[in-house]
Amino acid sequence: MKLSVFTVVTPDLTPEELAQAAKEAGIEGIEWRYKEIPAEAQEEPPSFWRRNLCSIDPRSTEEELDRFAKAASGHGLRSLSVMPYLTPGDLEGTEKAMKAAKRLGASAIRVGVPGYDRTKNYNELYDEEIAYLHGVEELARRYKVKGLVETHHSTIAPSAGLTHRLVSRFDPDAVGVLYDPGNMIHEGYENFRLGLELLGPYLAHVHVKNTGWKPESRRENGTREWSSYWEPVSGGIVDWKQVLADLAAVGYDGYLGLEDFSGTFGSRELLKVYGQDMKELLAGL
Repeated sequence: MKLSVFTVVTPDLTPEELAQAAKEAGIEGIEWRYKEIPAEAQEEPPSFWRRNLCSIDPRSTEEELDRFAKAASGHGLRSLSVMPYLTPGDLEGTEKAMKAAKRLGASAIRVGVPGYDRTKNYNELYDEEIAYLHGVEELARRYKVKGLVETHHSTIAPSAGLTHRLVSRFDPDAVGVLYDPGNMIHEGYENFRLGLELLGPYLAHVHVKNTGWKPESRRENGTREWSSYWEPVSGGIVDWKQVLADLAAVGYDGYLGLEDFSGTFGSRELLKVYGQDMKELLAGL
């Protein structure tokens, strides 16, 4: 298994700075955040989801995209994927992201998945997503760029089981799964190895982060309220030593993509710590 980084977690680094720091940390691949900076955030301090200096603006020209491709290749790194925040059913936006990935030499993009908040029936959302994924599959075959459904809390794909239900009718060469154990601590936990065995050929990529739960105030009936929060990779509930062993057991040899939202480390230190910690764990397999 190899290491990568999703540039959402390095918001204060330019593409060139990120590539250099990743190279020094022993990271081999880059997942490019694909999202514009809001006009009102242009003067804000760098942040994960607003003024992120390591994001590709979807309005970028081919020449502007080449900057990101060169930042990676110039440091001997691979552009793995483009990571947009797509609305389910937006095939126009999906195609645009796939074209950008193709230009970068990346092999995958993240596709849209409906959120779930009890306001709309799951079965309706499921049917809408299946219709969308048929279009994703067609585009993926056309551009040779795989569409990835991420296991993510507050969506209709919080677990490996529900994500597999979405993708299982499609060609695994065109539609795959971005497996995120950290998200599954917020919602959707299943025994990790069980889920990996179920996903089989659909397992395409893995995100690495960690999550904790803490008690909050008590409700009127006296029961305790709990909330989830981000932890550094080496902390939290996910036992990454076990997850890596489970990944090895199912024959996964792809990338492990850093997505640490804990804010514990600055960007450069985060990359360095991640590289050291994961190499130590991988060496112990």
